[in-house]
Amino acid sequence: MNSRGLRSQLKDSVPVAGLCPQGAYGVQDSLRSGSFTSVKNELLPSHPLELSEKNFQLNQDKMNFSTLRNIQGLHAPLKLQMEYRAARQIQRLPFLPSSNLALDTLRGSDECIGFEDILCDPGQSEVMGEPHMMVEYKLGLL
Repeated sequence: MNSRGLRSQLKDSVPVAGLCPQGAYGVQDSLRSGSFTSVKNELLPSHPLELSEKNFQLNQDKMNFSTLRNIQGLHAPLKLQMEYRAARQIQRLPFLPSSNLALDTLRGSDECIGFEDILCDPGQSEVMGEPHMMVEYKLGLL
């Protein structure tokens, strides 16, 4: 086929907008639209207790703070929240796993062995980043 025949075919075809909003093959064109979607973000909880379990520590902290405020006044939960925030900011270098021992000690969970202590060990992960790149990214140099 010559180039003139191809040009005439392209001129005669009319693109239909809205017929295929995702792309030519039914897949979102991430390079042109600029939005990368994650299936994990679009999933809804499969069980009613899943949201409760995800927010368990937050709900527990709120309950403890309200009880502490009723017993000791406003200064006690504010002081404890400041200590929590300071303990959260203490971390190792970005490529080393952080144990958050100070935060666990403040919460009283340092003596408990939980599910996340055994199965969520970042030191045993399959992917290890390059230390120099991770530190530069953390400092905002990249």
